Parts: sequence; structure tokens; C-alpha cells
Amino acid sequence: MALQAPQRDKALSFEANFDGLVGPTHNYAGLSYGNIASQGSAQASSNPKQAALQGLQKMKSLSDLGLIQGVLAPQERPDVHTLRQLGFSGTDAQVLDKAYRENPALLAACSSASSMWTANAATVSPSADTQDNRVHFTPANLNNKFHRAIEHPVTGRILSRIFNNDEYFCHHPALPSQDAFGDEGAANHTRLCTDYHQPGLELFVYGRSAFNPHLPAPQRYPARQTLEASRAVARLHGLSEHNTLFIAQNPAIIDQGVFHNDVIAVGNQNVLFFHESAFLDSKATLAAIQAKLPSSGVKNTELANNELYFIEVSEADVPLADAISSYLFNTQIVTISPGHMVIIAPLECAHTPSVSAYLDKLLSLNTPIKDVYFMDVKQSMRNGGGPACLRLRVALNQAELAATNPACLLDEVLFTRLNSWVETHYRDRLSVSDLRDPNLLQESRSALDELSQILNLGSVYEFQR
Repeated sequence: MALQAPQRDKALSFEANFDGLVGPTHNYAGLSYGNIASQGSAQASSNPKQAALQGLQKMKSLSDLGLIQGVLAPQERPDVHTLRQLGFSGTDAQVLDKAYRENPALLAACSSASSMWTANAATVSPSADTQDNRVHFTPANLNNKFHRAIEHPVTGRILSRIFNNDEYFCHHPALPSQDAFGDEGAANHTRLCTDYHQPGLELFVYGRSAFNPHLPAPQRYPARQTLEASRAVARLHGLSEHNTLFIAQNPAIIDQGVFHNDVIAVGNQNVLFFHESAFLDSKATLAAIQAKLPSSGVKNTELANNELYFIEVSEADVPLADAISSYLFNTQIVTISPGHMVIIAPLECAHTPSVSAYLDKLLSLNTPIKDVYFMDVKQSMRNGGGPACLRLRVALNQAELAATNPACLLDEVLFTRLNSWVETHYRDRLSVSDLRDPNLLQESRSALDELSQILNLGSVYEFQR
């Protein structure tokens, strides 16, 4: 289906999507307890080259729609620096071999390419919402999973090199890496607004409260985001009680594999798309959103600037298990032109009967969502991440966009160059046992050294410093 490019000439602001490049060590180690797809693919062989090319094609497809598409570099893996901190010594090859023989699961954790899911990279608040009128970034500490908790120092450096102007951007360190302040970034954060340049309502969804144990919490799988972390990020970003809302996720669905809110709900501008079981108290949540946006009326008629669309998907239409396996809500909703939004969905949505039927139905409803565009991101899906996991949303006005590192913004030239870079440096098959191969470490470092030059990032990796 042909899609209309957005009308950028009159736009005052834009939502850029910064996707994570899949790293050379993309593998299936089944590290993410509570993520059913990740655990189900454990020990299978992966294809890092295919994964990276699929990710690039997704970026290119969105760029071709006229959307602003950025690129986030992957982390250095295997992370020899962390292994040395944990007591492994000798040459890099000896460190890898010792780690593999003594604790192969630890080596797998230090080799994870999970930074590809940049929805977890940080929480971003646009300048329209913040007290100092700057865009604020807080890298997520991701302390619920060791393999992700080691990401945030490099993530912070990469973000500060892309958004490298203190007049427009403010960078915070990650929250303390402690269980009470577990922070999973934008995967539990979304924003509702009339237009990107106007003040919006930032929704922070949490799974439990560390300091109020009487609040409901899941029993089987961990709740990765705490209320305390969400409130801390809001304070750091200079948000007010008028433009924030803290929402309890339904603990029962966390126990069924909904490890982040973006697995069960997604928002864009004046649309909130969610499963009926997403929140602990959906009726109260929707009422609170309406109260915070007093000028908005919830309607299902012709789109007007002051209307808010709640698109609630029932269990009867899409069973929760189908929503999780297909990642119906881990889709991207992007604005193509005023009043015209598109869902970017994984192919699995087209292949799941209940989801496919619902998406056909959705397009017949009177909402801003007019089209569905399917993407092949199977390598990511098998490890537990759909299209929305792969991107960090950054709302920017024209001056902020002009201050962004242009080398990280995708165009035809960069797309071609990055495809060639992947073809040169990536393997097409990788098993968990390959992670001990010192040649893989050298291949990864060589690739990242070249990439940091392509993206004009400077020395962001430990091996470069």
C-alpha cells in the first residue's frame, strides 16, 4: 500500500526515531527471565548479519516515509572490561577462555547485543514539557538484568555525542543501580499531545512500588520498573504534576510475560492503543488522563486537534497470549501527515489470525490510524523485541534537530554505507559457544572502531579510551 510522506515544510516539530544497530554478537542465550520469546529461543544459533540488515531495512523504510530516522551505535561486546572487573585476568583471549570455562552464562551476559532495543536506552522528555525548555535524557539503569545493567555508561556517552549542545539538550546520569530504582527507560513511558511542539502529558507506567509493599505486584516474574524510579526521572527532567501521570501496570499480565508496558500499550500524539488488561485499573487510568487533559474529549469521530482517542482492544478480539506472541502493541504508531497515522508492525501480526483480523477491523474505525505496514524483524522478535523495542523516540523542534549530530541521521548515503559495513564485519551464524572466540572480539572492535568514525561519535568505547 502506498504511503503518503508527511508534510514537513509546515511542521514546527518532529518525532525522530533512533533505532539501535544490532551488534556483531547478536545471539540467543535466553538471558531475559520474564521475556517468553527470549527464553524460548535460548541456545539456538543466531544470524547477526541478517539481524543487522533487517534492522537497517526497517530504518530505511521509515526514512522513505519521510520520517526522521536516526541510528544508535551498539555496545562493545564481549565486554572484556566488565569481565576484568569480575576478576578474570590475562590477555583478552585468556579472559574470554577463563570466563567460558568457569561461567559460560556470565560470558553470554557480557556478550549480549541487547542494546539493539533502544526503547530501553533512556527516557526522553521534549523541551515543550520541561522547566528549562531543553530536551532531557536519562539513560536507564536496567538493573533488573545484569546483561543490560552494564549498558548505561556507554549509552550515556553515545547519546551525549548525538545530542551534543548544552543549549538544547540536558543529559543526566542513570539512576542508582539499586532495586528500589529499577528503570527500564522509554519501554514504560509514552507521551500524549496534540502536536509534538506543544506541551504534552507524559505517562510513566510502573510494575511495583519499592517503598509501598502494600501495592499489588506480580508473583511469578519481576516487575522491572518501580514507581520510585519513574518519579525520580520526572523530577530530574523538570516535569510538573500537571504534565505527568504515574500508572500502575496490571501485575497479572506481567506474570504472563508482559515484561514492559510497550508489550501491551503504545501511544502517539492523541492516540493511546492498549489491551483491556494493560493497566491495574483501566477505568481510573483513562479518567485520570482525561482529567490531566481537560481540553480533550474522547471521541471516535472525525479527527480534530482537541480529541483524544482511546483504542482499547478486548480479550475477545485479541487474546492476551496472541497479543504477546505477535507483539501487536510493540508496534510503532507514526504520524505520516496531520490526522494520518500508520502502525509499523512485525510480520508476526499478519500471521496471527486474531491479530490480523483485528488490524483489518481497526482500519475501518474512525480513528487517525489509517494503514498498517508490516516489517520483517524476525531476528529481533525471536529474542523478544518488536519494532517499538528497536527505537528510541525523540521529539525535536527545528532548532534542536539542527543541533543534532547529522552523521547519525539516516539518508540514502548512510544506509548504503552501513549495509556495506555490516556485510564486511558481521558473521551470518553465531552460537553461544562462539562467544569465547577471541577473533569475534577483534572483529567486533574493528567494526565498532569504524562505525564510531562513520557516525562521528569519537572515542565512546572502553577499547578506544
